[in-house]
This record gives sequence, C-alpha cells and structure tokens, in this order.
Amino acid sequence: MRRPRHGTSGHDNRQGKSRSGGGRLRLIGGRFRRRLLPVLDHPGLRPTPDRMRETLFNWLALEIDSRTRALDLFAGTGALGLETLSRGAGEVHFVEADRQVARQIAQNLETLEVTMPVHHQSADAFLSTRPVQPFELVFLDPPFRQALIDDCCQRLETEGWLADNALIHVETEADLIPRLPASWRLIRETRAGDSHARLYRRESAQ
Repeated sequence: MRRPRHGTSGHDNRQGKSRSGGGRLRLIGGRFRRRLLPVLDHPGLRPTPDRMRETLFNWLALEIDSRTRALDLFAGTGALGLETLSRGAGEVHFVEADRQVARQIAQNLETLEVTMPVHHQSADAFLSTRPVQPFELVFLDPPFRQALIDDCCQRLETEGWLADNALIHVETEADLIPRLPASWRLIRETRAGDSHARLYRRESAQ
C-alpha cells in the first residue's frame, strides 16, 4: 500500500530493504546503471513506479548531455535527479525541504563521488531566490493534493528559471489537470496507478 504524501516529495523507487530498515533506489541507466543507493523509511515519500521512471528517461534519451542543467525541485529520494546525472547531465540541483531526506541525497551523491548542490529548503523558498542561470530540464513532483503545482509552474516561467525550449516533467495525482503557462506544449504523457506524468517543452517567444 502506498503511503500518503504529506510534507515531502517522492521519486522513491524501492528495491528491497536496506540494513537500516529503509528502502533502496536502483538507478536504471547510464554510468551508474544498477547502482543501489539507500533511501530513508520516511513519512511522505511516495513511490514513483519504476515503469514510469523508465518511460520518462526513454523520452529524454536524446535530450540530456554534459551541457544540461537540471532542477529536481521536490527531490524526495532524488531518484530523478540522480538518474539525470547518471545519463550525463553536467549539473543537477536538488531541492528538498526535509533535513533528513536532504542529507540522504547528499550522502548518496558522495557515494557516487559526485559533487552537486543539495538545497535544504522548500520549493517556495528556493524559487524566491534569484536564478543564476536558467535550467534546460526541470522535474516537478510535489506532494499530492496540496495545490502546489500551479504556482510553481507560473514562477518557473515568469521569474527566469527556464531556458528557451526547456523540458519540464510534471507528475500529479491522476485526477488533477494543472493550470500551466501558455508557452508550455505537451509532448508526452503516461499514467501509472494514481500518478499522471506529463512532459512539456517550453516554446521560446518568437
């Protein structure tokens, strides 16, 4: 049974149990393929189906390279950001409000011998800062049924966070239709269980 989502986000793909009692995250492609990393047994981490994650990165196969700057805004276990690094992204920022969960992401990056920014703050606080450089790829998987997605999308669009032609992955509860910026064009979508994943491309102004 899935644990309901509350204060934190997901990307939690558990493959058995670790010795500490939590789960394990298996990276599915790229240079860290098949690496198993511990994840916390923590309230609010929602499992993202393996099939959905594999589908997403099949969509992104030709979109990620060493020039890609990615943002995992509600990082949870960090699975999507870590997978993006494994696929060759040059930079990934992880944003996670829960201190323990953010610490585990940082520890997993150390295990992989990768140095990347882990921001221990809420998505709202992060988006209140000034972007240093826009992102080419953004993952949005906020806690379900907390009405967070619409505001995040509008702020990403209007406050300089997105590069021209950026890709934005939005995962919501299946019955939610988010209100998104007019410049975002839906290019792919899939469903698994109570999750609906959509991939958008931001169309640059003419």
